[in-house]
Amino acid sequence: MMPRQSWTDERLDHFEKRIDERFDRIDERFDRIDERFERIDERFERVDERFKEVDRRLDNMDEDIRELRQVVTQMNLNMNRNFIALAMLVVAAVVFF
Repeated sequence: MMPRQSWTDERLDHFEKRIDERFDRIDERFDRIDERFERIDERFERVDERFKEVDRRLDNMDEDIRELRQVVTQMNLNMNRNFIALAMLVVAAVVFF
């Protein structure tokens, strides 16, 4: 078994000073980390703004697609009416002429 070392007041003071220095360095590192998190928060705010713009653009696209569907539906209805009218003209021409 090893004999226990004795700790003098000087050694304890030195030890305390070293511990304080290390904790000071740790505090500095945490301060830098806090700054980085603040920058990240700012970036996320900008990203949120960009997503709002994307949402607005998608809403506009949805509206455009609805309008396009209405136009295509109307065009389909008109084509069906014209086909029926043309078929009736062909039948009438065959029957009456």
